[in-house]
Amino acid sequence: MSDRPALEVHDLVVDYTIGGHTVRAVDHASFVAHSGSVTAVIGPNGAGKTSSLEACEGYRPSYSGLIRVLGMHPLRDHSALTRRMGVMLQEGGIYPSARVGETVRHYCALNDDLVNPGTLIEQVGLSGLERRPWRALSGGEKQRLSFALALAGVPEIVFLDEPTAGVDIDGRALIRQLLGQLAERGCAVILATHELDEAERCADEVVVFEHGAVIHQSPLSTLLGSVRQIRFSTSVPIDMRVLNQHLGVTVSLRGDAYVLDGSSETTMISRIEAWLTDHGVRLTAVHAGGRRLEDAVQDLRKGARP
Repeated sequence: MSDRPALEVHDLVVDYTIGGHTVRAVDHASFVAHSGSVTAVIGPNGAGKTSSLEACEGYRPSYSGLIRVLGMHPLRDHSALTRRMGVMLQEGGIYPSARVGETVRHYCALNDDLVNPGTLIEQVGLSGLERRPWRALSGGEKQRLSFALALAGVPEIVFLDEPTAGVDIDGRALIRQLLGQLAERGCAVILATHELDEAERCADEVVVFEHGAVIHQSPLSTLLGSVRQIRFSTSVPIDMRVLNQHLGVTVSLRGDAYVLDGSSETTMISRIEAWLTDHGVRLTAVHAGGRRLEDAVQDLRKGARP
């Protein structure tokens, strides 16, 4: 990862006017992203991720604050930036009747044919679909095509909004691989997503949004820290109070899993499994290791609430 910031955002404010009322979508947000790194901008739906990226991409003309993309202003220098920047919108942007092959060829030609269209189509897993129109593609195939168009110019910085939404398991693995390759060649990858599992798999840096504000930025490894945990699920709900008394520790329910922080020892897993068996409950899944990004973000969000 380069020390040179490819993206600098300082005190960004984005307001919308809805029904005569002003709604603040982004509230004095500041963050950076570096070349050669995948930066995941995460947070729940409506947290301000897309509005922030649209301002950085030069697609949102009304905002206050300072934004520098590759050292340039996203609005005043937009023409120069478009030749160095790749953008994948959250949805749309392609004519329904446009075919895969002709669309990729057109975008590559607009970028001086720096990328071979056939190679790009193969890279994103759309080989054999060259004559299929946009409207006939599945949701995952549309995402792959949008991703391909963002890479048509060999960008130095690329903005991707929910790139794995609706994509199947194989497609997600392919996209993660391409993200890694982009970062390896020095591209700054900015990825907005609310899918924390995907961010955990591919991000180097994490920016956490909550209610329009950035509440945390750090390397992913720093955010996850060295906390060990056991996460497990069961065939039926359990009485955590009784289990905690038996173990002498605290097991909590987080989402659809039970979590014990502070331990990943196999002896503790055995004690949990033995207790479950004695109570006629089957252990359906278990994971031991570092804590998950979901838990780290939930802790940050709790701390950010008034």
